[in-house]
Amino acid sequence: MSVPAKLIYFAIIFLVFYIYYSCGYFHSQQYDDDKKCFCELKGSINDCSCTVDTVDYFNNVKIFPRLKSLLLKDFFRFYKVNLKNECPFWHDDSKCVMRFCRVKSCSEADIPPGIKGAASIENPAFKYTAPGNSEESDCRKDFDEKLGYLNTSISEAAHEEFRKWADHDEAEDDFCISDDQQHEAEYVDLLLNPERYTGYKGKSAHKIWSSIYLENCFDSNTQINKKLTYVPNEMKFSCLEQRAFYRLISGLHTSINIHLCSKYLLSQNNDFLNPNGVWGPNINEFQKRFSPETTNKQGAYYLKNLYFLYLVELRALAKASPYLKTEEYFTGNAEEDHEVKLAVSDILSLVEKFPSHFNENKLFSSGIESMKLKSEFKEKFRNISRIMDCVGCDKCKLWGKLQTQGLGTALKILYSDKFNTIIGPHSSEKYSKDNVTPHLTRTEIVSLFNAFGRLSNSIFELENFRKILR
Repeated sequence: MSVPAKLIYFAIIFLVFYIYYSCGYFHSQQYDDDKKCFCELKGSINDCSCTVDTVDYFNNVKIFPRLKSLLLKDFFRFYKVNLKNECPFWHDDSKCVMRFCRVKSCSEADIPPGIKGAASIENPAFKYTAPGNSEESDCRKDFDEKLGYLNTSISEAAHEEFRKWADHDEAEDDFCISDDQQHEAEYVDLLLNPERYTGYKGKSAHKIWSSIYLENCFDSNTQINKKLTYVPNEMKFSCLEQRAFYRLISGLHTSINIHLCSKYLLSQNNDFLNPNGVWGPNINEFQKRFSPETTNKQGAYYLKNLYFLYLVELRALAKASPYLKTEEYFTGNAEEDHEVKLAVSDILSLVEKFPSHFNENKLFSSGIESMKLKSEFKEKFRNISRIMDCVGCDKCKLWGKLQTQGLGTALKILYSDKFNTIIGPHSSEKYSKDNVTPHLTRTEIVSLFNAFGRLSNSIFELENFRKILR
């Protein structure tokens, strides 16, 4: 072969090699596998008129930075919860003894007086106290003296009965069990106790999720694989409501897994050089929880369920926006309270303008059968809130209860007749406190915003994992 022919031959070989290399044919199989769980995370989010890319941009650019700043404020950082409830389903003898599982308590002096309910003229709740009604009592006294005495007093026992009736009526709308009024409930500073991997694992941790999935089934068409990821049988559900239930739980599970992978405990419990622990992203743990090989090719489905849950809670915020904009977010610090009110209003205005909201009217809209499904739906979520009392790690229990209550609050907003009547399913009408009001407690509002903040953080962290895998 002549020299020019050899040069042409080698040039052709080089060109073919270059083309194959550029197209990725010589990349490692591991690299291709790493990309699989993301390459399918595109396009529309099932049961919603929205795409993954739309949510990514909206959340990462507009919502996440604002939420991150808002949740640092005193009104949202103190959450009242009972971490001492006994597990109602089995004897819990698997308490996590690692120091990272413990919840750091805050002193009474750290809690803003307005959050604790201290009576003052500035406190919006003051008008409902006895001192707040003293002027009216004097007027009534003068009136009674003129027209004859009329005993309008109500005994303490009667007041207690009225309170029980009101609580019962309110609980009818609740999708989860709140324990903030229980005797052992206490305030926890969420900033002192961030959600991250504590080392809590093993049979106790596995039992929680297996109970959540298997004991709240609509039927027996489910299984749990070896990695404790939920695998429905070919995703065949008899109705949209059942599919939505499983997608919400799967989305919550996915979000928590992403938090644990992005804030993974990189130092051991006996690492005395780092007594406070070292946390950071663990890409191997992320791959184990979401790659096609370890999830029976369900990894992308789990990630899309996170987006589904995000859209459900986003819609709840939009629906309750007229109500939430009227709240005072009172802590006793006038300057910060004003800043919080403005920040909440800013976020809610953005949420209202989101172009492709989840349509809650698709669920529970077919008469008597839907009412039965709604009741079953509600009872299953309440059952999940009970299971959270069985978590052996106190810090995990704290965030599990908060995120469960946040989701329950979102469902209450979407499917409570009070919110439907006052605000309307897709209404932009202004909410007035002179109307018969829907009602959210401070704890529900705190859990709603913090739970949505956790979902927002998960979607933001997904982009970070994308960058690492690239």
